[in-house]
Amino acid sequence: MKKVLVSYVALLTLGFANEYTQADRILDMQKMAQAMQDIQSGFFYNNLDIVKAGAEDLGKTIVKIRPIKKEVENKDVYERWMNNNSAMTKRIQRNIKSRAEVIIKRFENGDPRQALQEYAKITEQCMKCHVSLRKW
Repeated sequence: MKKVLVSYVALLTLGFANEYTQADRILDMQKMAQAMQDIQSGFFYNNLDIVKAGAEDLGKTIVKIRPIKKEVENKDVYERWMNNNSAMTKRIQRNIKSRAEVIIKRFENGDPRQALQEYAKITEQCMKCHVSLRKW
């Protein structure tokens, strides 16, 4: 009996472990905001290590973003498409990840202006998602 109960609890835990929740999304958004602040601080202090750490954190975190269960299971077809627009999300994720890599390269090569322009383009991508998908 104990084995059955333990197995049932383990299956439930594994079933819910893969679910992406609103709390997970908020935590990831906070991590990305902190990464953007780190990049900006690295610019102001002319510190490559801070810029690199922020850009790497941003690149690692952006790929985790995805629709939450509530958005995926929405019954309204239009709302589900708008909230779960994975093609747009993937495109934005790729853009941000590649631009974060470019920031590191430009800053390493002694071109902070180009790095700052890439930073601004990342901000545009963030706002694009928040306006289009999050309905700000």
